[in-house]
Amino acid sequence: QVQLVESGGGSVQSGGSLRLSCAASGYTGSIYCMLWFRQAPGKEREGVAAIDSDGSTSYADSVKGRFTISQDNAKNTLYLQMNSLKPEDTAMYYCAADPDPAHCFGWLLGRLEYWGQGTQVTVSS
Repeated sequence: QVQLVESGGGSVQSGGSLRLSCAASGYTGSIYCMLWFRQAPGKEREGVAAIDSDGSTSYADSVKGRFTISQDNAKNTLYLQMNSLKPEDTAMYYCAADPDPAHCFGWLLGRLEYWGQGTQVTVSS
């Protein structure tokens, strides 16, 4: 089993920055890829960024050039640096992890094995 705990959310004005963290514990050696998703009120959960064990990354078009996903393997921690935030980035942000390389990219929401509880990001105009 793997446990994921997100942190770093908060309230920020439009144009501001936040860095989210996701600390993994448990059987972390099984993880091949980690992802960030978000869900705004009344909307479906959507993929934001993904990274695999080789360091390959993928981003949703809506965040390309503004968000950066990274990981510190020594600390078993995933990060999401969010710059130039917009009100439409307001959402609950979730960390996910999976041991299957086939699940790393493609935003396979229903196939990802481990999820955190989420951290709220609110961007005001």
